[in-house]
Amino acid sequence: MAAAKDGEEASDAPSSPKKVYKDPDDGRQRFLLELEFVQCLANPTYIHYLAQNRYFEDEAFIGYLKYLQYWQRPEYIKFIMYPHCLYFLELLQNANFRNAMAHPANKELAHRQQFFFWKNYRNNRLKHILPRPLPEPAEAPPPAAAPPLPPAPPVPTPVTAASGPALSPMQYGIPPGSALMKNDMRSSSIDRRKRKKDG
Repeated sequence: MAAAKDGEEASDAPSSPKKVYKDPDDGRQRFLLELEFVQCLANPTYIHYLAQNRYFEDEAFIGYLKYLQYWQRPEYIKFIMYPHCLYFLELLQNANFRNAMAHPANKELAHRQQFFFWKNYRNNRLKHILPRPLPEPAEAPPPAAAPPLPPAPPVPTPVTAASGPALSPMQYGIPPGSALMKNDMRSSSIDRRKRKKDG
């Protein structure tokens, strides 16, 4: 009987299921935390903070950065709102970049370059997207009926300071003599001041 009891206990041990951890929210919390962290990497100041606090010297943290590269796959990239974070995540795989971001000058350089990218992104993109106008057909040269005249000597023109008032920077947008009138209340022909009525 003792042998039968031992056999039952032995058979119960391997057949009992192991306790497997089950996320109560099916990994949603982890997904959101990793998404938030990856998107924080779009900020060079945050990367500088991580470098200053020696996170990049921890091998476990470096491994975590390598693990986070799955965000570059198409099924995850659609959740990214700041695509620069993926660029910086790729750069953070390089030890030289991680060390360089500890210096404030490099942080400022990365921040300026990011700003210039945002500033000029639309114009640079439109250069490649918009169709270019077709070149105008070249006009045929006129037939050479008369021999060309020798060039006339240049006539010096006196330069005077009173050739006209210098344009202010705001007037360069509107060519002189255009149909748009400048709204200047001082030169108005109507006197808008209140006058006492004689009476």
